Amino acid sequence: MNEAEFAQNLTGGLQWLDFAVLGSAIVIFVVIAYLTGKKESDTKDFFLGRRRTPALVACLSFVATEVSALTIIGVPATGFAENWQYLQFFIGSAAARILIALLFIPVFYKHDCTTIYEFLKHRFGSQTQYAGAIFFFITRLLASGLRLYAACLGVSVIMGWSLQTTLVLFTVVSIAFIAFGGIKAVMWTGAFATLVFYLAGLAVAGYLISRIDGGLSGAWQLSRDAGKLSLFNLRLSLSDPTTLWGSTMNAFFVGLVVFGTDQELVQRLLTVQTRRSSQRALISTIVAAFPLVCLYLAVGTLLFAFYRQQPQLPLPEKTDAILSHFVVHSLPIGLKGLVLAAIVLASIDSPLSSLSSSFVTDIYRPLVNKFASERHCLWVSRTCVVGFGIALAVVAYLCRPLEGLLWVAFKIIGVTGGSTLGVFLLGLLTKRTAKRANVVAMTLSAVAMGVLLVLSEKKVIALGWTWLIVIGTAFTFGCAYILGPIMDGRPVEHGGQAKLGED
Repeated sequence: MNEAEFAQNLTGGLQWLDFAVLGSAIVIFVVIAYLTGKKESDTKDFFLGRRRTPALVACLSFVATEVSALTIIGVPATGFAENWQYLQFFIGSAAARILIALLFIPVFYKHDCTTIYEFLKHRFGSQTQYAGAIFFFITRLLASGLRLYAACLGVSVIMGWSLQTTLVLFTVVSIAFIAFGGIKAVMWTGAFATLVFYLAGLAVAGYLISRIDGGLSGAWQLSRDAGKLSLFNLRLSLSDPTTLWGSTMNAFFVGLVVFGTDQELVQRLLTVQTRRSSQRALISTIVAAFPLVCLYLAVGTLLFAFYRQQPQLPLPEKTDAILSHFVVHSLPIGLKGLVLAAIVLASIDSPLSSLSSSFVTDIYRPLVNKFASERHCLWVSRTCVVGFGIALAVVAYLCRPLEGLLWVAFKIIGVTGGSTLGVFLLGLLTKRTAKRANVVAMTLSAVAMGVLLVLSEKKVIALGWTWLIVIGTAFTFGCAYILGPIMDGRPVEHGGQAKLGED
Protein backbone atom coordinates (compact mmCIF):
# COMPACT_ATOMS: atom_id res chain seq x y z
CA MET A 1 0.00 0.00 0.00
CA ASN A 2 1.52 3.34 -1.01
CA GLU A 3 1.33 6.56 1.01
CA ALA A 4 -1.56 8.01 -0.99
CA GLU A 5 -3.71 4.88 -0.67
CA PHE A 6 -2.90 4.66 3.01
CA ALA A 7 -3.95 8.27 3.56
CA GLN A 8 -7.23 7.68 1.71
CA ASN A 9 -8.05 4.75 4.00
CA LEU A 10 -7.67 7.02 7.01
CA THR A 11 -10.21 9.61 5.91
CA GLY A 12 -13.09 9.80 8.32
CA GLY A 13 -11.17 8.02 11.09
CA LEU A 14 -11.81 10.85 13.56
CA GLN A 15 -15.20 11.28 15.22
CA TRP A 16 -16.93 14.25 16.80
CA LEU A 17 -15.45 13.51 20.23
CA ASP A 18 -11.92 13.57 18.79
CA PHE A 19 -12.54 16.96 17.20
CA ALA A 20 -14.08 18.18 20.46
CA VAL A 21 -10.95 17.16 22.42
CA LEU A 22 -8.64 18.66 19.81
CA GLY A 23 -10.74 21.84 19.56
CA SER A 24 -10.78 22.28 23.34
CA ALA A 25 -7.00 21.96 23.54
CA ILE A 26 -6.51 24.48 20.74
CA VAL A 27 -9.00 26.93 22.29
CA ILE A 28 -7.18 26.76 25.65
CA PHE A 29 -3.88 27.20 23.81
CA VAL A 30 -5.13 30.26 21.92
CA VAL A 31 -6.65 31.84 25.02
CA ILE A 32 -3.40 31.41 26.94
CA ALA A 33 -1.44 32.88 24.02
CA TYR A 34 -3.78 35.87 23.80
CA LEU A 35 -3.87 36.66 27.51
CA THR A 36 -0.12 36.35 28.00
CA GLY A 37 1.10 37.69 24.65
CA LYS A 38 -0.94 40.84 24.14
CA LYS A 39 0.53 44.33 24.45
CA GLU A 40 3.99 43.67 23.02
CA SER A 41 5.55 47.14 23.22
CA ASP A 42 9.23 46.59 22.40
CA THR A 43 11.84 43.91 21.73
CA LYS A 44 12.56 43.49 25.45
CA ASP A 45 8.95 42.37 25.79
CA PHE A 46 8.92 40.37 22.54
CA PHE A 47 12.16 38.46 23.21
CA LEU A 48 12.45 38.27 27.02
CA GLY A 49 8.98 38.98 28.41
CA ARG A 50 10.74 41.57 30.61
CA ARG A 51 12.12 38.62 32.61
CA ARG A 52 8.87 38.10 34.51
CA THR A 53 8.24 34.42 33.75
CA PRO A 54 7.79 32.17 36.84
CA ALA A 55 10.51 29.51 37.17
CA LEU A 56 7.97 26.65 37.02
CA VAL A 57 6.54 27.95 33.75
CA ALA A 58 10.06 28.34 32.35
CA CYS A 59 10.83 24.73 33.33
CA LEU A 60 7.71 23.29 31.68
CA SER A 61 8.14 25.43 28.56
CA PHE A 62 11.77 24.31 28.32
CA VAL A 63 10.60 20.68 28.46
CA ALA A 64 7.99 21.31 25.75
CA THR A 65 10.68 22.67 23.43
CA GLU A 66 13.15 19.93 24.34
CA VAL A 67 10.56 17.21 23.81
CA SER A 68 8.78 18.55 20.71
CA ALA A 69 6.92 16.46 18.17
CA LEU A 70 10.17 14.67 17.35
CA THR A 71 10.05 12.97 20.76
CA ILE A 72 6.33 12.20 20.60
CA ILE A 73 6.73 10.60 17.17
CA GLY A 74 10.36 9.45 17.24
CA VAL A 75 10.80 8.00 20.74
CA PRO A 76 7.90 5.50 20.48
CA ALA A 77 9.29 4.50 17.06
CA THR A 78 12.70 3.90 18.69
CA GLY A 79 11.14 1.85 21.50
CA PHE A 80 9.13 -0.14 18.96
CA ALA A 81 11.98 -0.88 16.54
CA GLU A 82 14.95 -0.97 18.94
CA ASN A 83 15.11 -0.96 22.76
CA TRP A 84 15.54 1.31 25.79
CA GLN A 85 19.18 2.22 25.17
CA TYR A 86 18.07 5.70 24.17
CA LEU A 87 17.83 6.41 27.92
CA GLN A 88 21.63 6.22 28.11
CA PHE A 89 21.61 9.67 26.52
CA PHE A 90 19.76 11.13 29.48
CA ILE A 91 22.69 10.47 31.84
CA GLY A 92 24.94 12.83 29.91
CA SER A 93 22.07 15.23 29.29
CA ALA A 94 21.37 15.60 33.04
CA ALA A 95 25.06 16.23 33.77
CA ALA A 96 25.16 18.88 31.03
CA ARG A 97 22.23 20.79 32.57
CA ILE A 98 23.96 20.96 35.94
CA LEU A 99 27.18 22.28 34.39
CA ILE A 100 25.26 24.87 32.34
CA ALA A 101 23.40 26.06 35.42
CA LEU A 102 26.68 26.57 37.28
CA LEU A 103 28.92 27.85 34.45
CA PHE A 104 26.85 29.34 31.61
CA ILE A 105 23.76 30.92 33.21
CA PRO A 106 25.67 33.28 35.59
CA VAL A 107 27.64 34.75 32.68
CA PHE A 108 24.53 35.33 30.56
CA TYR A 109 22.86 37.22 33.40
CA LYS A 110 26.04 39.13 34.24
CA HIS A 111 26.07 40.61 30.73
CA ASP A 112 22.27 41.04 30.62
CA CYS A 113 22.13 39.10 27.36
CA THR A 114 19.08 39.19 25.11
CA THR A 115 20.74 36.46 23.05
CA ILE A 116 23.54 34.26 24.28
CA TYR A 117 25.74 35.26 21.33
CA GLU A 118 26.06 38.69 22.91
CA PHE A 119 28.33 36.96 25.44
CA LEU A 120 30.64 36.03 22.57
CA LYS A 121 30.81 39.71 21.62
CA HIS A 122 31.68 40.72 25.20
CA ARG A 123 34.32 38.02 25.40
CA PHE A 124 35.84 37.94 21.91
CA GLY A 125 34.34 40.68 19.77
CA SER A 126 31.75 41.06 17.04
CA GLN A 127 33.21 38.59 14.56
CA THR A 128 32.67 35.66 16.92
CA GLN A 129 29.17 36.91 17.75
CA TYR A 130 28.23 36.93 14.07
CA ALA A 131 29.73 33.48 13.51
CA GLY A 132 27.91 32.05 16.54
CA ALA A 133 24.60 33.46 15.34
CA ILE A 134 25.10 32.13 11.80
CA PHE A 135 25.92 28.64 13.08
CA PHE A 136 22.78 28.83 15.22
CA PHE A 137 20.68 29.73 12.17
CA ILE A 138 22.05 26.77 10.21
CA THR A 139 21.72 24.21 13.01
CA ARG A 140 18.33 25.36 14.21
CA LEU A 141 16.79 25.57 10.74
CA LEU A 142 17.93 22.04 9.93
CA ALA A 143 17.03 20.47 13.28
CA SER A 144 13.73 22.31 13.67
CA GLY A 145 12.79 21.64 10.06
CA LEU A 146 13.22 17.96 10.89
CA ARG A 147 11.04 18.39 14.00
CA LEU A 148 8.36 20.12 11.95
CA TYR A 149 8.43 17.29 9.43
CA ALA A 150 7.98 14.74 12.25
CA ALA A 151 4.94 16.62 13.55
CA CYS A 152 3.38 17.04 10.12
CA LEU A 153 4.01 13.37 9.30
CA GLY A 154 2.05 12.37 12.41
CA VAL A 155 -0.81 14.78 11.77
CA SER A 156 -1.04 13.91 8.06
CA VAL A 157 -1.31 10.20 8.87
CA ILE A 158 -3.99 10.73 11.53
CA MET A 159 -6.02 13.26 9.55
CA GLY A 160 -5.54 11.72 6.12
CA TRP A 161 -4.16 14.99 4.73
CA SER A 162 -1.26 15.37 2.35
CA LEU A 163 2.07 16.35 3.86
CA GLN A 164 2.07 19.59 1.85
CA THR A 165 -1.34 20.65 3.21
CA THR A 166 -0.29 19.89 6.78
CA LEU A 167 2.97 21.82 6.39
CA VAL A 168 1.22 24.89 5.03
CA LEU A 169 -1.37 24.84 7.81
CA PHE A 170 1.10 24.57 10.67
CA THR A 171 3.48 27.08 9.16
CA VAL A 172 0.72 29.69 8.93
CA VAL A 173 -0.50 28.95 12.47
CA SER A 174 3.02 29.10 13.95
CA ILE A 175 3.82 32.37 12.19
CA ALA A 176 0.59 34.02 13.36
CA PHE A 177 0.96 32.71 16.93
CA ILE A 178 4.57 33.85 17.49
CA ALA A 179 4.34 37.08 15.49
CA PHE A 180 1.47 38.11 17.76
CA GLY A 181 2.55 37.00 21.22
CA GLY A 182 6.33 36.73 21.20
CA ILE A 183 8.19 34.80 23.88
CA LYS A 184 5.54 35.28 26.60
CA ALA A 185 2.97 33.39 24.57
CA VAL A 186 5.57 30.72 23.79
CA MET A 187 6.44 30.25 27.47
CA TRP A 188 2.93 29.87 28.87
CA THR A 189 1.54 27.78 26.02
CA GLY A 190 4.64 25.57 26.25
CA ALA A 191 3.85 24.84 29.88
CA PHE A 192 0.31 23.84 28.90
CA ALA A 193 1.63 21.67 26.05
CA THR A 194 3.88 19.71 28.43
CA LEU A 195 0.87 18.79 30.56
CA VAL A 196 -0.96 17.59 27.42
CA PHE A 197 2.10 15.50 26.43
CA TYR A 198 1.96 13.69 29.76
CA LEU A 199 -1.80 13.17 29.58
CA ALA A 200 -1.68 11.79 26.02
CA GLY A 201 1.22 9.44 26.77
CA LEU A 202 -0.45 8.05 29.89
CA ALA A 203 -3.73 7.55 28.03
CA VAL A 204 -2.11 5.62 25.17
CA ALA A 205 0.00 3.50 27.53
CA GLY A 206 -3.04 2.67 29.65
CA TYR A 207 -5.11 1.67 26.65
CA LEU A 208 -2.30 -0.50 25.23
CA ILE A 209 -1.92 -2.35 28.53
CA SER A 210 -5.64 -3.07 28.52
CA ARG A 211 -5.43 -4.54 25.01
CA ILE A 212 -2.36 -6.76 25.50
CA ASP A 213 -2.91 -10.34 26.68
CA GLY A 214 -1.48 -10.55 30.18
CA GLY A 215 -1.50 -6.79 30.62
CA LEU A 216 1.69 -5.13 31.76
CA SER A 217 3.37 -8.37 32.85
CA GLY A 218 2.54 -9.98 29.51
CA ALA A 219 4.00 -7.04 27.59
CA TRP A 220 7.07 -7.12 29.82
CA GLN A 221 7.70 -10.81 29.21
CA LEU A 222 7.20 -10.55 25.46
CA SER A 223 9.41 -7.48 25.12
CA ARG A 224 12.15 -8.90 27.36
CA ASP A 225 12.34 -12.13 25.34
CA ALA A 226 12.71 -10.05 22.16
CA GLY A 227 15.52 -7.92 23.64
CA LYS A 228 13.39 -4.78 23.62
CA LEU A 229 14.16 -3.89 27.25
CA SER A 230 17.94 -3.65 26.88
CA LEU A 231 19.01 -0.51 28.72
CA PHE A 232 22.82 -0.43 28.69
CA ASN A 233 25.28 -1.31 25.95
CA LEU A 234 28.59 -1.89 27.74
CA ARG A 235 30.65 -2.78 24.66
CA LEU A 236 34.00 -1.02 24.22
CA SER A 237 33.68 0.15 20.63
CA LEU A 238 34.17 3.46 18.85
CA SER A 239 32.20 2.28 15.84
CA ASP A 240 29.00 1.45 17.74
CA PRO A 241 26.98 4.66 18.43
CA THR A 242 24.78 2.96 21.04
CA THR A 243 27.40 2.13 23.68
CA LEU A 244 26.95 3.57 27.16
CA TRP A 245 30.22 5.50 26.88
CA GLY A 246 29.53 6.91 23.43
CA SER A 247 25.89 7.74 24.25
CA THR A 248 26.76 9.42 27.55
CA MET A 249 29.60 11.48 26.10
CA ASN A 250 27.49 12.43 23.09
CA ALA A 251 24.53 13.44 25.24
CA PHE A 252 26.76 15.45 27.58
CA PHE A 253 28.22 17.48 24.72
CA VAL A 254 24.90 17.68 22.84
CA GLY A 255 23.33 18.85 26.11
CA LEU A 256 25.96 21.58 26.45
CA VAL A 257 25.26 22.64 22.85
CA VAL A 258 21.47 22.54 22.95
CA PHE A 259 20.91 23.75 26.52
CA GLY A 260 23.85 26.17 26.74
CA THR A 261 24.74 27.50 23.29
CA ASP A 262 21.43 27.28 21.39
CA GLN A 263 19.31 30.41 21.61
CA GLU A 264 16.03 28.53 21.25
CA LEU A 265 16.25 26.77 24.61
CA VAL A 266 18.42 29.25 26.50
CA GLN A 267 15.99 32.05 25.58
CA ARG A 268 13.43 30.39 27.84
CA LEU A 269 15.87 30.42 30.74
CA LEU A 270 16.58 34.13 30.23
CA THR A 271 12.91 35.11 30.68
CA VAL A 272 12.95 34.58 34.46
CA GLN A 273 13.90 37.42 36.76
CA THR A 274 17.08 36.28 38.49
CA ARG A 275 20.07 34.08 37.86
CA ARG A 276 19.17 31.76 40.74
CA SER A 277 15.62 31.22 39.54
CA SER A 278 16.96 30.49 36.04
CA GLN A 279 19.38 27.92 37.46
CA ARG A 280 16.60 26.25 39.45
CA ALA A 281 14.37 26.16 36.38
CA LEU A 282 17.06 24.42 34.32
CA ILE A 283 17.95 21.80 36.93
CA SER A 284 14.28 21.06 37.57
CA THR A 285 13.87 20.14 33.89
CA ILE A 286 15.76 16.92 34.69
CA VAL A 287 12.90 15.84 36.94
CA ALA A 288 10.24 17.06 34.50
CA ALA A 289 11.67 15.57 31.28
CA PHE A 290 12.97 12.16 32.38
CA PRO A 291 9.57 10.59 33.19
CA LEU A 292 8.18 11.92 29.91
CA VAL A 293 10.92 10.28 27.85
CA CYS A 294 10.42 7.01 29.77
CA LEU A 295 6.69 7.21 29.16
CA TYR A 296 7.01 7.51 25.38
CA LEU A 297 9.67 4.79 25.25
CA ALA A 298 7.22 2.61 27.15
CA VAL A 299 4.55 3.41 24.59
CA GLY A 300 6.91 2.16 21.87
CA THR A 301 7.61 -1.07 23.76
CA LEU A 302 3.90 -1.62 24.38
CA LEU A 303 3.24 -1.05 20.68
CA PHE A 304 5.75 -3.78 19.89
CA ALA A 305 3.99 -6.21 22.25
CA PHE A 306 0.58 -5.25 20.89
CA TYR A 307 1.50 -5.85 17.25
CA ARG A 308 3.46 -9.03 18.11
CA GLN A 309 0.26 -10.44 19.59
CA GLN A 310 -1.77 -9.16 16.64
CA PRO A 311 0.28 -10.27 13.59
CA GLN A 312 -2.74 -9.94 11.30
CA LEU A 313 -2.79 -6.15 11.74
CA PRO A 314 -0.99 -4.11 9.05
CA LEU A 315 2.06 -2.02 9.89
CA PRO A 316 3.01 1.34 8.32
CA GLU A 317 5.65 1.55 5.61
CA LYS A 318 7.72 3.88 7.81
CA THR A 319 8.51 2.91 11.39
CA ASP A 320 8.47 6.62 12.31
CA ALA A 321 4.70 6.56 11.67
CA ILE A 322 3.98 3.64 14.06
CA LEU A 323 2.29 5.74 16.77
CA SER A 324 0.17 7.69 14.28
CA HIS A 325 -0.74 4.42 12.51
CA PHE A 326 -1.85 2.87 15.81
CA VAL A 327 -3.80 5.98 16.77
CA VAL A 328 -5.83 5.86 13.56
CA HIS A 329 -6.47 2.13 13.38
CA SER A 330 -6.73 1.04 17.02
CA LEU A 331 -7.37 3.86 19.49
CA PRO A 332 -10.98 4.57 20.52
CA ILE A 333 -12.60 7.92 19.83
CA GLY A 334 -11.59 10.64 22.23
CA LEU A 335 -8.10 9.24 22.73
CA LYS A 336 -7.36 9.82 19.04
CA GLY A 337 -8.17 13.48 19.52
CA LEU A 338 -5.98 13.69 22.63
CA VAL A 339 -2.91 12.27 20.85
CA LEU A 340 -3.56 14.51 17.87
CA ALA A 341 -3.78 17.50 20.23
CA ALA A 342 -0.37 16.61 21.70
CA ILE A 343 1.22 16.42 18.25
CA VAL A 344 -0.44 19.65 17.12
CA LEU A 345 0.67 21.59 20.22
CA ALA A 346 4.19 20.20 19.85
CA SER A 347 4.35 21.37 16.23
CA ILE A 348 3.20 24.90 17.03
CA ASP A 349 6.03 25.37 19.56
CA SER A 350 8.62 26.42 17.00
CA PRO A 351 12.00 28.21 17.07
CA LEU A 352 10.70 31.28 15.25
CA SER A 353 11.00 33.53 18.31
CA SER A 354 14.63 32.55 18.99
CA LEU A 355 15.62 32.78 15.33
CA SER A 356 14.04 36.22 15.13
CA SER A 357 15.65 37.43 18.37
CA SER A 358 19.10 36.29 17.28
CA PHE A 359 18.80 37.85 13.81
CA VAL A 360 17.63 41.22 15.13
CA THR A 361 20.03 41.37 18.10
CA ASP A 362 23.14 39.76 16.63
CA ILE A 363 22.91 40.67 12.93
CA TYR A 364 20.39 43.40 12.08
CA ARG A 365 21.09 45.93 14.83
CA PRO A 366 24.91 45.82 14.77
CA LEU A 367 25.34 45.42 11.00
CA VAL A 368 22.31 46.91 9.26
CA ASN A 369 20.71 49.61 11.41
CA LYS A 370 22.56 50.55 14.59
CA PHE A 371 20.18 53.40 15.39
CA ALA A 372 16.90 51.61 14.77
CA SER A 373 14.06 52.49 17.13
CA GLU A 374 12.36 49.87 19.30
CA ARG A 375 9.20 50.19 17.22
CA HIS A 376 11.14 49.55 14.02
CA CYS A 377 12.99 46.55 15.51
CA LEU A 378 9.69 45.08 16.72
CA TRP A 379 8.39 45.32 13.14
CA VAL A 380 11.59 43.70 11.81
CA SER A 381 11.23 40.94 14.41
CA ARG A 382 7.73 40.08 13.26
CA THR A 383 8.85 40.16 9.63
CA CYS A 384 11.66 37.74 10.50
CA VAL A 385 9.13 35.36 12.05
CA VAL A 386 7.41 35.15 8.65
CA GLY A 387 10.67 34.63 6.75
CA PHE A 388 12.03 31.97 9.08
CA GLY A 389 8.63 30.25 9.15
CA ILE A 390 8.71 29.80 5.39
CA ALA A 391 12.34 28.60 5.52
CA LEU A 392 11.42 25.98 8.14
CA ALA A 393 8.57 24.69 5.98
CA VAL A 394 10.94 24.27 3.02
CA VAL A 395 13.47 22.35 5.13
CA ALA A 396 10.70 20.16 6.57
CA TYR A 397 9.44 19.29 3.08
CA LEU A 398 12.95 18.29 2.00
CA CYS A 399 13.16 15.85 4.95
CA ARG A 400 10.66 13.43 3.36
CA PRO A 401 13.18 10.74 2.30
CA LEU A 402 14.71 10.47 5.80
CA GLU A 403 14.23 7.52 8.16
CA GLY A 404 15.06 7.31 11.87
CA LEU A 405 14.26 10.97 12.48
CA LEU A 406 15.41 10.96 16.10
CA TRP A 407 18.95 9.91 15.18
CA VAL A 408 19.12 12.25 12.19
CA ALA A 409 18.57 15.20 14.56
CA PHE A 410 21.51 14.07 16.71
CA LYS A 411 23.73 13.75 13.64
CA ILE A 412 22.92 17.31 12.54
CA ILE A 413 23.94 18.66 15.94
CA GLY A 414 27.03 16.46 15.86
CA VAL A 415 28.30 18.19 12.72
CA THR A 416 27.74 21.83 13.69
CA GLY A 417 27.29 21.82 17.48
CA GLY A 418 30.95 21.40 18.37
CA SER A 419 31.80 24.60 16.51
CA THR A 420 29.74 26.80 18.83
CA LEU A 421 30.39 24.80 22.00
CA GLY A 422 34.15 24.88 21.52
CA VAL A 423 34.16 28.68 21.28
CA PHE A 424 31.83 29.11 24.27
CA LEU A 425 34.07 26.86 26.39
CA LEU A 426 37.15 28.78 25.24
CA GLY A 427 35.51 31.98 26.45
CA LEU A 428 34.30 30.52 29.74
CA LEU A 429 37.32 28.44 30.75
CA THR A 430 40.27 30.49 29.48
CA LYS A 431 41.42 34.08 29.05
CA ARG A 432 42.59 33.49 25.49
CA THR A 433 42.01 36.22 22.92
CA ALA A 434 40.66 34.98 19.62
CA LYS A 435 38.62 36.77 16.95
CA ARG A 436 39.36 35.67 13.41
CA ALA A 437 40.83 32.47 14.87
CA ASN A 438 37.41 31.57 16.29
CA VAL A 439 35.72 31.95 12.92
CA VAL A 440 38.40 29.82 11.22
CA ALA A 441 38.22 27.14 13.92
CA MET A 442 34.41 26.97 13.82
CA THR A 443 34.33 26.65 10.03
CA LEU A 444 37.09 24.03 9.84
CA SER A 445 35.43 22.01 12.60
CA ALA A 446 32.04 21.89 10.87
CA VAL A 447 33.60 20.88 7.56
CA ALA A 448 35.75 18.20 9.21
CA MET A 449 32.82 16.74 11.16
CA GLY A 450 30.70 16.71 8.01
CA VAL A 451 33.40 14.72 6.23
CA LEU A 452 33.75 12.31 9.17
CA LEU A 453 29.97 11.75 9.24
CA VAL A 454 29.91 10.90 5.53
CA LEU A 455 32.88 8.52 5.89
CA SER A 456 31.26 6.90 8.93
CA GLU A 457 27.89 6.46 7.20
CA LYS A 458 29.60 4.88 4.19
CA LYS A 459 31.57 2.54 6.52
CA VAL A 460 34.89 3.90 5.26
CA ILE A 461 35.98 4.54 8.87
CA ALA A 462 34.90 2.74 12.04
CA LEU A 463 33.59 5.73 14.00
CA GLY A 464 30.15 6.03 15.57
CA TRP A 465 28.36 9.34 14.93
CA THR A 466 27.98 9.85 18.69
CA TRP A 467 31.66 10.85 18.90
CA LEU A 468 31.43 13.63 16.30
CA ILE A 469 30.35 16.36 18.69
CA VAL A 470 33.08 15.39 21.17
CA ILE A 471 35.74 15.55 18.47
CA GLY A 472 34.26 18.74 17.00
CA THR A 473 34.26 20.54 20.33
CA ALA A 474 37.86 19.55 21.09
CA PHE A 475 38.93 20.50 17.56
CA THR A 476 37.31 23.96 17.75
CA PHE A 477 38.64 24.66 21.23
CA GLY A 478 42.18 23.52 20.42
CA CYS A 479 42.33 25.18 17.00
CA ALA A 480 41.08 28.54 18.30
CA TYR A 481 43.40 28.35 21.31
CA ILE A 482 46.45 27.70 19.15
CA LEU A 483 45.58 30.11 16.34
CA GLY A 484 44.43 32.94 18.63
CA PRO A 485 47.87 34.44 19.38
CA ILE A 486 48.99 33.85 15.78
CA MET A 487 46.00 35.46 14.04
CA ASP A 488 44.81 37.98 16.64
CA GLY A 489 47.82 38.88 18.79
CA ARG A 490 48.48 38.42 22.50
CA PRO A 491 45.72 39.17 25.05
CA VAL A 492 45.90 42.13 27.37
CA GLU A 493 44.83 40.98 30.85
CA HIS A 494 42.19 43.13 32.48
CA GLY A 495 40.01 42.15 35.39
CA GLY A 496 40.41 38.44 34.84
CA GLN A 497 39.30 38.65 31.19
CA ALA A 498 41.01 39.50 27.96
CA LYS A 499 40.45 43.16 27.17
CA LEU A 500 39.11 43.33 23.68
CA GLY A 501 39.12 46.21 21.27
CA GLU A 502 36.39 46.92 18.74
CA ASP A 503 36.41 44.95 15.52
